[in-house]
Amino acid sequence: MTVSRDIVSERGALFLGSRLKRLADRLQGDVARIVERAGLPVQPSHYAPLATLDRYGPLTVGQLADAMQLSQPAVTRALSKLVELGLVDSTRQHRDQRHKTISLTAAGRSVLIRSKLLVWPQVEAAVDEVIQQLSGSLLHQLAAVESQLAERALNERSRGVAPPAFTIREFSVDLAGAFRDISIEWIESMYRLEPADLDVLDHPYERIVAPGGAILFVQAEGVGIIGTCALRKTGAREFELTKMGVHEAARGLRAGEFLLNAAIDRARSLGAELLYLLSNRKSVAAIKLYEKLGFVHDAEIMRRFGGHYQRCDVAMRYRPPESQSAGRD
Repeated sequence: MTVSRDIVSERGALFLGSRLKRLADRLQGDVARIVERAGLPVQPSHYAPLATLDRYGPLTVGQLADAMQLSQPAVTRALSKLVELGLVDSTRQHRDQRHKTISLTAAGRSVLIRSKLLVWPQVEAAVDEVIQQLSGSLLHQLAAVESQLAERALNERSRGVAPPAFTIREFSVDLAGAFRDISIEWIESMYRLEPADLDVLDHPYERIVAPGGAILFVQAEGVGIIGTCALRKTGAREFELTKMGVHEAARGLRAGEFLLNAAIDRARSLGAELLYLLSNRKSVAAIKLYEKLGFVHDAEIMRRFGGHYQRCDVAMRYRPPESQSAGRD
């Protein structure tokens, strides 16, 4: 027997709960495809507890349930999966299970950063497209949403939505922690921290800003600070581009290129006649970016400054595109 009539829609008031659940399942299925496209190890249902912890910080299970307006058993079930994924950490200070403190792990914070860049704006844009022309009664609106989703799913509507816009922030005392954390993340991922690193990271204003240099940050709308770099003054018109890094979760979105262009422009405004950097061959992606934006390998820079870091085996000097063209002529 072929069944073509939809009794849940037909008896909308009677089956409103079932219809809303059906719509929620459809929406979550579409969002799951967007999450999968972003390569993230979460389900759409995980976002509510993760976002709540991101906004309010560590919470007990009871506090989290109150904030989400869900039952504690439902929250506990969700948290067990997040703990299994390594995205949240659970610590108990009392015997009562309700007093477990739940907090985001480093992996959880990374997932949220990438989600805010590659998932949340896309979902919001797709949903806005679906609901922007709704009118009439609730049941009429539900029918319109279902019709729109049947015509084109959220995950299809979300394609082509640009990630959040980037802006440049200047150094301030409250951003010193971000400068340190992002720098330590990329250094420790490939190398080891050296005394020269710690001296700058522990005293960013004194070592960089006060002598006439600058510390810049790249900020993504709705996400926050995702990258940083510094211009350290080493001579009358000499600057070292140093401590340039982008949060691992935000890589691949050209935030580094945006930041490097801003740093080059700032060096010009500071009157730099020499802009150089010291790196290591292991930083393959970074070196390719430096070369793309005008840095060239330079033996003199290595001779003069290469001993500043034990890990340094790459030294580069910035040559504006016009000077490179003149050199070829």
